[in-house]
Amino acid sequence: MRSVRFGKQMLKALVVGVSMLSLTSMAAATELNMFYPVAVGGPLTKLVDSLVTEFEAEHPDIKIKATYSGNYSDTMTKSMTALKGGKPPHIAVILSTEIFTLMDNKAIVAYDDLVSSEQDKKWLDSFYPALMENSRTGDKTWSIPFQRSTIVMYYNKDAFRKAGLDPEKPPATWEELVEMGKKLVIKDDQGAVKQWGIEIPSTGYPYWMFGALTRQNSEVLMNDSGTETYFDKPGVVQALDFWKKLGKEYAIMPTGTIEWGTLRSDFLEQKTAMMWHSTGNLTAVKKNATFDFGVAMLPAGKERGTPTGGGNFYIFDQSTPEERAAALTFVKWMTQPSRTAQWSIGTGYLGTRPDAYDTAEMKTYVKDFPPAAVARDQLKYATAELSVHENGRMYKILNDAIQSVLTGAKSPQDALNGAQKQSDRILKRYR
Repeated sequence: MRSVRFGKQMLKALVVGVSMLSLTSMAAATELNMFYPVAVGGPLTKLVDSLVTEFEAEHPDIKIKATYSGNYSDTMTKSMTALKGGKPPHIAVILSTEIFTLMDNKAIVAYDDLVSSEQDKKWLDSFYPALMENSRTGDKTWSIPFQRSTIVMYYNKDAFRKAGLDPEKPPATWEELVEMGKKLVIKDDQGAVKQWGIEIPSTGYPYWMFGALTRQNSEVLMNDSGTETYFDKPGVVQALDFWKKLGKEYAIMPTGTIEWGTLRSDFLEQKTAMMWHSTGNLTAVKKNATFDFGVAMLPAGKERGTPTGGGNFYIFDQSTPEERAAALTFVKWMTQPSRTAQWSIGTGYLGTRPDAYDTAEMKTYVKDFPPAAVARDQLKYATAELSVHENGRMYKILNDAIQSVLTGAKSPQDALNGAQKQSDRILKRYR
């Protein structure tokens, strides 16, 4: 009997010990909160959840709570609100262009201050240089490219065929855009337009689309340190004038503003034969298009050009050394070549590093679906997205100026002169 009781006591002690060990392990796990923008070109939560689950299985000592925080603007607002409340996220995917605002608020930590090994330093240099233009300033890396894109041109090959155009030769210049656009416009018997030639969105992110037009006219909108803008330069004014003429003079695009949120539907419903939109729509268009479509680089004015776009991983400063180390581990894991390829294939966003395109999965994907390589190939013509101090205020100023021109309220020169004066007043103190 004593032996039986002793055995039971030993078993009970063993169970208690295992339970205590389990609780200790759970207590030792580093828990991280990640703010993630969910409204960015389609339902991505399942893919994010899947990646987080896979990461936690490989790293049982780190737990990730993904908080889906709305669109990019919502995510930035919620991150700043949480920061002011003393409980910011540990990690957030926020627009790469918010770098100066986050730095000015002492919200983030530079990756250079977290990495130590030569391998980690090589990792910092493993991404496409064009994508790093909005990630680095002052010789430091403040964010890591993840959900990145460029603007590309989607076009309806069936519509091209019906218009007598070569479906394998989309417009490569502004002149060809206008010429082909006129042939693609379809009107009903009453003269109402059933299909436009081209639509470029002018709500949501008009400054981003404008960055493409200005780059194509050999201009950029700001300096590298985020202290100056060049809204009133002649080439910038000319670019906005061309945008206006697409609707007002050439009549290949609706006049007034075009909604960002409904443009993809317009294209899929064949209300427009061409659209400029984010690479991030590629997978959604592929899944839902009922017609033969193509993807092309944006046409050239004086040269080809597009701004990069999208979100980066930021690590917030208000965290413990253990939390920062865990956050770095997660970001490195999420941006390895295989995961980068998985993300690009699943979403349509760019593979952010060249070696992602060397993976077997990505090679097969690009071979079977060549449009997936367009945004990558366009990076050679890409420039940084508009990013300055007081970024939110600057976007509103420029967006308002663009929309005032497209709606006919102001001339391009007057609108951009006014925008530049406001910009100078705001940025003066940062120079």
